Amino acid sequence: MKLDRLLAITMCLLSNKRVTAAELADRFEVSLRTVYRDIDAINQAGIPVASYPGPDGGYEIMPGYRIDKQVLTLEHLVAIYTSLRGIQSATDNSELTELLERIGALIPEDFTTSASFSLDFRHSSNADVKEKIRSLQLAVREMHTVKFDYMDSRGAETSRTVEPMGLYLKRSAWYLWGFCRIRSALRVFRLSRMNNLKLLSERFVRRNLTIEDIDKDRNIKPPDGVDVMLCFNPAAKARVREEFEAADIAENPDGTLLIKAYYYSREKAVQHLLSFGIHVRVLAPPEFIDEFRCQVLQISRLYQH
Repeated sequence: MKLDRLLAITMCLLSNKRVTAAELADRFEVSLRTVYRDIDAINQAGIPVASYPGPDGGYEIMPGYRIDKQVLTLEHLVAIYTSLRGIQSATDNSELTELLERIGALIPEDFTTSASFSLDFRHSSNADVKEKIRSLQLAVREMHTVKFDYMDSRGAETSRTVEPMGLYLKRSAWYLWGFCRIRSALRVFRLSRMNNLKLLSERFVRRNLTIEDIDKDRNIKPPDGVDVMLCFNPAAKARVREEFEAADIAENPDGTLLIKAYYYSREKAVQHLLSFGIHVRVLAPPEFIDEFRCQVLQISRLYQH
């Protein structure tokens, strides 16, 4: 589209000292005559493009405008390019591939090999998750309801009909958030636990909900939740720092770690703490200590002869 090309040419001029008409024609695969018309249109839009004749000539935006009016710097373009590259690697979105090529064309070749690309947000999802992401992105954009079978953390399977609101990545896992018609409430679904995903022809009117509303529900402590006091030995230090908030960790002189944590369900607390094996000891509350001890004893009985 002409508007896209005009914007791209403007960005190119903002990011380079001087560019020739031939370079612009080659980069955007248009004729020199089209480049001349585009430069004239950019001038008429109020962006002062100066033309310089001769062997070193070309086009550039007047210096005063570059200082006062520039919207995106080269560093901004690199940040956008790096972020989009991460999203594209996770979704295989062909539209993002084309956009990456356009933005990449605006970044000087020698700049792409510098330390500016030291951050890499690329995340490789498996083929099944990528296909679900593509389908759900379409459903969110065109406001189609979706239906799928879902397995919760306890292994229970239910059939859900959902008004999809959006997708997000958390700890290397993709999630869908939306209004679940079965539960009549906002819910979050892990894509890897979805099966038989179908986009329905029925469209929905987007509700006045945001992703922040998910956290509002989580701030209400469920009746099955539990506050616990834990003591970890030094061998678990690396994992503790990965899975608990730094503000909740207190280190003792002997290297052990004291943590006060909250779990939204007692079952989740038991499952998580069992994964630490002998590296954790529950200090409080007493009733949860008894429950945790019972779980450990039941496991031990499985190995009695």
